[in-house]
Amino acid sequence: MEVREINSKETWENFLLKYQEKTFLDSWNWGEFQKQVEDKIWRLGVYDKELKAVALVVRIKAKRGTFLFLPHGPVGEKDALPYLIDYLKKMDACFIRVAPVWPKENTKLFKDLGFRNAPIHMHPELTWELDITPEEEELLMGMRKTTRYLIKQGYKNKDIEIIKSTDINDLEKFNQIYRKTASRHHFVPFSLDYLRKQFSCFNPDNQITIFLGKYKGKIVSSAITICWQGTGFYHHGASLASKAPVSYLMQWEAIKQAKEKGCRKYNFWGIAPEGVKNHPWAGLSLFKKGFGGYPKQYVKTQDLPLSFKYWFTCIFERLRKMKRHL
Repeated sequence: MEVREINSKETWENFLLKYQEKTFLDSWNWGEFQKQVEDKIWRLGVYDKELKAVALVVRIKAKRGTFLFLPHGPVGEKDALPYLIDYLKKMDACFIRVAPVWPKENTKLFKDLGFRNAPIHMHPELTWELDITPEEEELLMGMRKTTRYLIKQGYKNKDIEIIKSTDINDLEKFNQIYRKTASRHHFVPFSLDYLRKQFSCFNPDNQITIFLGKYKGKIVSSAITICWQGTGFYHHGASLASKAPVSYLMQWEAIKQAKEKGCRKYNFWGIAPEGVKNHPWAGLSLFKKGFGGYPKQYVKTQDLPLSFKYWFTCIFERLRKMKRHL
């Protein structure tokens, strides 16, 4: 097999259409976004006469050392993995980090190549997904009783308004709620510049939407969703304390929009592991699960150390994970 760069958006996207296990982090537009926020990217393809697998590779420079990161990749034939890793080993990096959307039983493939579980995850390893091919009434009946009730109450409440926007200026409205949410839940929010760059990469292909939920004229809930290759993704969310069920109605409108765009699945992104008490995502996970669906557990993020510097990164990230109670 041979590894070489892919410079054609059509080749990249058409290949990914053939595979179910993927997220928008594999998309061409996510690569365009990464080019704006990180040092360097490569879109690599593994060929055996024809294209067998693809991987977006992002070079991340940190004080602890430079590493190569594959967000939710590679995608394609699993026997291409050793050839891809051998290619990456020749690059200048302290370690290789892979966050694949492969079922958990594929862990041995990485272990056999010398990988170990990473001290932290970069993107969700456990997500919640919903099949949205049924009719709307059937989807409602599959929800938790309380969730269904609050959606119906939301429609009856004339003080609630849900706005869908593709105007980049509305990111400032999202950001106001987002930063208050971050302060309340003690996480570090992405900058407005980061959100703008992300929006700008997906908007030309009509793949990204800002949802603004108002109660009595005030924005109390907001979300950013991405629809790509048959799946809608709940990517960013923010909300203020409110007695009105704005967030429930807004999420249902996002699901309906994904359905209207031809999506077959809706991915709620990360949830807390079952049985983990006091997890920071516990409340949000309960909210997501209320809409019906099923969990998807991926292989844990994998690291391949290439330099002694990796172990400094490992210690630092373990301490940070403890501090965040994750």
